[in-house]
Amino acid sequence: MELISTLDAIVGKIGAFAWGPPMLILLVGTGFWLTFALRGLQFSKLGHALYLALIKRKEDTDEPGDITHFQALMTALSATVGTGNIAGVATAIAVGGPGALFWMWVTGLVGMATKYAEAVLAVKYRVVDENGEMSGGPMYYISKGLNLPWLGTVFAVFASVAAFGIGNMVQSNSVADAVEATYHVPQLVTGVILMVCTAAVVLGGIKKIGKVTGVLVPIMIVFYMAGASYIILTHISAVPAALVFIVKQAFNPTAAVGGFAGASIMLAIRMGVARGVFSNESGLGSAPIAAAAAQTKSPISQALVSMTQTFIDTIIVCTMTGLVLIITGAWSNGETGAQLTTMAFAAGMPGGAHVVTIGIILFAYSTILGWCYYGEKSIEYIFGVKSVLPYRIAFVIFVGVGAVAKLSLVWNISDTLNGLMAIPNLIGLLFLTPVVVSETKKYFDNKKEKVSVTVKD
Repeated sequence: MELISTLDAIVGKIGAFAWGPPMLILLVGTGFWLTFALRGLQFSKLGHALYLALIKRKEDTDEPGDITHFQALMTALSATVGTGNIAGVATAIAVGGPGALFWMWVTGLVGMATKYAEAVLAVKYRVVDENGEMSGGPMYYISKGLNLPWLGTVFAVFASVAAFGIGNMVQSNSVADAVEATYHVPQLVTGVILMVCTAAVVLGGIKKIGKVTGVLVPIMIVFYMAGASYIILTHISAVPAALVFIVKQAFNPTAAVGGFAGASIMLAIRMGVARGVFSNESGLGSAPIAAAAAQTKSPISQALVSMTQTFIDTIIVCTMTGLVLIITGAWSNGETGAQLTTMAFAAGMPGGAHVVTIGIILFAYSTILGWCYYGEKSIEYIFGVKSVLPYRIAFVIFVGVGAVAKLSLVWNISDTLNGLMAIPNLIGLLFLTPVVVSETKKYFDNKKEKVSVTVKD
């Protein structure tokens, strides 16, 4: 026990660095740098990107890749739209005040540029593995783009282990707790059901994951947003004041009120940035692994689709959660996490607690599916395709373990490695920025030439 306590303390210190101010500044700073280098592309091309992601649903079966643009986006969203959108937003506001939501917006807006760059590099440097499937992500663009295979391996090790915690046991435990509290179902039963549901999908590989998330993710987001929209619309007169309140609180946080202990500007910034990054994962290097599987010949078209992931996750879903917390007045009652969001929904609409519980179930399950793919592609990079099936089986087993066990050390290790994933990924992004800019310029110059030729004809 003493050894475990010592290890926990050591991991805790590393974790404090991994998710501490220097790392958060580096993550957001990279987003600002890429926004500058790409001339605010995430703003000027957002409309076109949303069209490609949500409306133009043509399946490019003649183009290389395993899943469609839409399925790649849904797979990435499955991993990011999770408990962070429910519990993470509540924690940010409960600790940092309503102003934390403003800093989540800032993190999301610059994070769109980061997500775009990650996807450009993921598709450009992807490879076809022994099974004929696409493999890509930070480990490949670090290895091939920077010629640093050892650093790519470092990222793959971090990601393959982190997947068992942040993308697996933490999620199944959240589901088991929520189901037991709301519906009185034993955690073991929930764990077995989750294992079976997970195995039914992940053992089929990315094509099965892509098909399931392509259906599940839109349903779960619309379901949760419908509940939040009902509360917002029934309190619509309070929304303008709430938005003004959020912006004011970002620069002049309120003193203690109700159960809220008060917050400083720095605390509002730190909580907003930390929960924003944790929610949308921009800069961590996870989402580009899914982007690499998209059916496309152009890195840019998939990158435009990928950047909408951060927009949907943070600017839309997190904002709706935040507004519900504020307009219902629940944000200052002293609670935090999923319990706070549950109380806000319960206060805002009949059956609101069920919306949150079902949302947690769907969000967490989809996160498990997405992170299994991230982890298996990372382990494949290290040990080859023969390691994928054993990894999937182990992943399924740990879903059950996570539902019933309180493995704080394992979770802390995984959470720490999740943060440390950002270091090699950010090195890749910063040094390969010229490649991202060059690919982007080439793509849009070609589109202009095509338009010019069409007009002349």
